[in-house]
Amino acid sequence: MTSTRIAVAGAGYIGQAHMGVAQHSQTVTLSAVVDPAPNAQVLAAQAGVPWYPSLSELFAHDRPDGVVLATPNALHVAQALACMQAGVPCLLEKPIAPTVAEAQALVDQVEATGAKVLIGHHRAHSPIMAQAQALVQSGELGQLVAVMGSATFYKPEQYYADGPWRREVGGGPILLNMIHEVHNLRMLCGEIVAVQAFASHAIRGFAVEDTVSINLRFANGVLGTFLLSDTAACARSWEQTSQENKAYPSYDDEDCYVLTGTNGSLSVPTMRLKTYPRPEDRSWWKPFDTRTVALVRADPIAQQMEHFGAVVRGDAQPLVTARDGLANLRVTEAIVQAAQTGSTIAVV
Repeated sequence: MTSTRIAVAGAGYIGQAHMGVAQHSQTVTLSAVVDPAPNAQVLAAQAGVPWYPSLSELFAHDRPDGVVLATPNALHVAQALACMQAGVPCLLEKPIAPTVAEAQALVDQVEATGAKVLIGHHRAHSPIMAQAQALVQSGELGQLVAVMGSATFYKPEQYYADGPWRREVGGGPILLNMIHEVHNLRMLCGEIVAVQAFASHAIRGFAVEDTVSINLRFANGVLGTFLLSDTAACARSWEQTSQENKAYPSYDDEDCYVLTGTNGSLSVPTMRLKTYPRPEDRSWWKPFDTRTVALVRADPIAQQMEHFGAVVRGDAQPLVTARDGLANLRVTEAIVQAAQTGSTIAVV
């Protein structure tokens, strides 16, 4: 099979991750790097591929099979539309757009034209998430009742020194981190229809939040609680528990989600399962059967690239659609609004 040629636009941290997996893939190959920054030229030369300062320059000289857009958020919509106009499928990094209004306009275009657009919520490609989702859907937990989640971690002071914009509104963990969690929660529990939130900046004192307590209502009646903080010295986050990104230390005894049903609970990502052996004799006085669900771990960024190649070739439909990206952003914006107003915000 001829390798699917993929160009990567944006040579920052996540762009370099996409470049790396493309270079090591058996089904796709890195064809170009697109970024006006001088360092991007160096990275392109090291990878042995052409460098272009813009998408227009890329399309003027080459026509890759697909493009990864790992560029700043403000460029996402315009660049996705440029790819669509050129007839080139794209993997658009999250968030789909800076605002819900812009995201809706892009979704309308994607659905009207049938363009191939995959949104880069890479955790959707995690084997851990696939296993957890399958177990919930199997009914082994009974009817799903609630989810308890957390993303608690400590970002060092250098993180803010390197990017002072992170101290300002829009640079906090709701918009930078929570959007990942929203997609995971939608995968596991269904659509989110209402949110409540309290936000605090009591620790760092920046204009932006550092800690948020969130309540969630799902369309199927499931309720959820979620604790988010980038100033909590705690390992209950996906990065510190999933073992998928080796840049983070990992702790085998910690989880970031607990899913509870009428017959049992599942802790993720340790995949510790507790269920009643006889559903007709359930009681908090009765012991659970306990076991750990076996799973195979794999890099979701690499899995996502393989899936994108299949989408480009027409062998698969996007696992995370533009409409999914819009739904994730809509929930995230609702959390911001709930924290600002103290009101319950319906997610329409």
